[in-house]
Amino acid sequence: MKALRVKLTTSFALVLFAGAALIFSMTSGAVPMWAFSDQGGNLHVTKECSQYTGAAGSFCTITASNVGPIKVNSKVYYDQAAGTPAGLLDSNVVLDAGGGNRAFGRCSLDLSAGAGLCTFSDGTGQFAGFKARINVTYLGGPNYAWNGTYRFSSGHEPD
Repeated sequence: MKALRVKLTTSFALVLFAGAALIFSMTSGAVPMWAFSDQGGNLHVTKECSQYTGAAGSFCTITASNVGPIKVNSKVYYDQAAGTPAGLLDSNVVLDAGGGNRAFGRCSLDLSAGAGLCTFSDGTGQFAGFKARINVTYLGGPNYAWNGTYRFSSGHEPD
């Protein structure tokens, strides 16, 4: 009888531990809840570029986003200077959401029309496996819209 009680107590403890581990993983940030339902879809982002100077290394700031890892106040850094070739921006870009979460891509824009295309092919942290194809449109003032599609490739789910 004592051996049965020890066995039942041990089994109960294991079930209790497994349940606690599951609850902890769901509430500790191990995998954000959006990651289960938001592995791809339509992307809608607004950015403001009042601090973008056209020089290599200048940036725009995200002001709105419908994609979890693209946080408000994330920065989009442009590696190449605008205007080479004349009237165009064709640059490698880094979308930096902080904490080592970065997406890497390329943007090409017709500066006179304020329209263009950005593509992202991978990233680090929450952007591992991130892919996006984004149309850029001018909204007025220093503001631009990004509208397109995104996905996280299989095997690279966000942290």
